Amino acid sequence: MEVFALVGPLYRRVQRKIELDTARQGLSVGLRAVLDLLREHGPMTVPQMGRAQSISRQFVQRMVNDGAANGLVEAVPNPAHARSSLIRLTDAGRAAIEAAVAREHALLREAAGDLTTADVDTCVRVLGRMLRLFEDVDVNGQAVS
Repeated sequence: MEVFALVGPLYRRVQRKIELDTARQGLSVGLRAVLDLLREHGPMTVPQMGRAQSISRQFVQRMVNDGAANGLVEAVPNPAHARSSLIRLTDAGRAAIEAAVAREHALLREAAGDLTTADVDTCVRVLGRMLRLFEDVDVNGQAVS
């Protein structure tokens, strides 16, 4: 429970810092999340992105529309499903998300201090185990089968 007591406030503060930083860069948190997902996983459909982030397809679609309007993402044909286009990063979108991630990593490196690689590996192992424990719970509190 001590971990949860720290992770909750930490998550909210980091999320708020990202919101402030991305807003200064002209990105909303939702659009930043879409860009990061595409950076990590390559082209995806809107429904795939919604499932991956446990958020509604409609919200993801709005973020994709914002990204397309700003030249950060584009829709391309999906060879696996003609009715559901793949969304991919444009060069401008890749540059925007890579710059945002670089700024965030630089900021978070300040927190490292005297932490060792073993300290970080242990933390990741503990948090990963906690995440797996609750993998059957949707963000809306609904059980997932």
